[in-house]
Amino acid sequence: MGIIKAFTGAINSTLADSWKEVIEAGDMGDQTVFTTGVMIRKGQNTKGTIDTVSNGSIVHVYDNQFMMLVDGGKVVDYTAEPGYYKVDNSSLPSLFNGQFGDSLKDAWGRIGFGGGTPTKQKVFFINLQEIKGIKFGTANPVNYFDTFYNAELFIRAHGTYSVKVVNPLQFYAEAIPKNKNHVEITEINEQYLSEFLEALQSAINQMSADGTRISYVTSKATELGRYMANVLDEEWNQMRGMEIQAVGIRSISYDEKSQELINTRNEGAMLSDPGVAQGYMVKNMSEGIKAAGSNSAGAMTGFMGVGMGVGAMGNMMGSLNQMGQNVQAQTAQAQQATSAGAVVGAGMATAAANTWKCECGKDNTGRFCSECGKPAPAPAKEWTCVCGKVNTGKFCSECGKPAPAGEWTCECGAVNTGKFCSECGKARP
Repeated sequence: MGIIKAFTGAINSTLADSWKEVIEAGDMGDQTVFTTGVMIRKGQNTKGTIDTVSNGSIVHVYDNQFMMLVDGGKVVDYTAEPGYYKVDNSSLPSLFNGQFGDSLKDAWGRIGFGGGTPTKQKVFFINLQEIKGIKFGTANPVNYFDTFYNAELFIRAHGTYSVKVVNPLQFYAEAIPKNKNHVEITEINEQYLSEFLEALQSAINQMSADGTRISYVTSKATELGRYMANVLDEEWNQMRGMEIQAVGIRSISYDEKSQELINTRNEGAMLSDPGVAQGYMVKNMSEGIKAAGSNSAGAMTGFMGVGMGVGAMGNMMGSLNQMGQNVQAQTAQAQQATSAGAVVGAGMATAAANTWKCECGKDNTGRFCSECGKPAPAPAKEWTCVCGKVNTGKFCSECGKPAPAGEWTCECGAVNTGKFCSECGKARP
């Protein structure tokens, strides 16, 4: 009892007309792992179910399909080669191993399929294609010790993986529920997914032990697949006749505490570079000086705070000097920042005093020099020429046109409109 290959040339010959029924695989989608054979009614495109396979029936096997002739729950013959096969109960099992070679015969002998006189035969098909798109996700974060951060971190992983049946007889015996005529991978995946996630955690821990940085895990899908194969393939292959083909990680995320630790560690790593730390402090110092001018308690109060901050930053820069940075350059920057704060503070405190320096070198605040009596120089008055140039002299420095007539300021400081100063009598220059 078993199957024999039908004469290939008969497909397009009159011999094909003598076939009363042809059996093919039922609905086999991307996620289908097992399905029963259905009868193709002659002259129609529809498929009908069958309970038994009569002697002389033709079974059509497509690429990537494994067909089994089952009697009373036992496999009496099979084929892993595409083509047309005739059911012949008078023949011995043919056992067309196809791509599996002798390994399938070994499984046949080990599992002990086969039987006596057939009573009720059925045809079943196993999908030999890679079953893709099986989703997974870690319900709880997986611990990952990262030697770079020197910390135990926790991550969540989401993605998909794929499996492939590599021993269909073993797969039929161990993975397919009894009395089922059609099985999708999602129907039997619950147990496998639990085992997969356990293996995933072991694989991630192995990557951690190998020193892989946690931020590189997403880009290590190939290596992760290899880890998974090492963990699962031996067990899944021997027990269930299938293997992990690929693991695709869609996303890796950290739990909140791990993300906070990573951010803190990265910031600390940046500031451990004296150059980066120095720039960071100078930036903050500049912002502090800007803010001091708008201090609600008064500008001088703000600049007192800036001075204290500059002193503290000076101490910090001194520590950075000990880390190998240029002492003179950092000290100069600190002094410049301190001087800038002092100058700005003094300028704001005495802005209303209008201080000026006489030719004799004396600093004054009045209209005449307290040392030699010379009058304060008249402040240069800006005017805008018709060409758009802003000037302070009598003629435009851009086009040479004279300043427009109007008010003029005498050396004594009086503003006049006539030819002579109304204060001291001097003529208009």
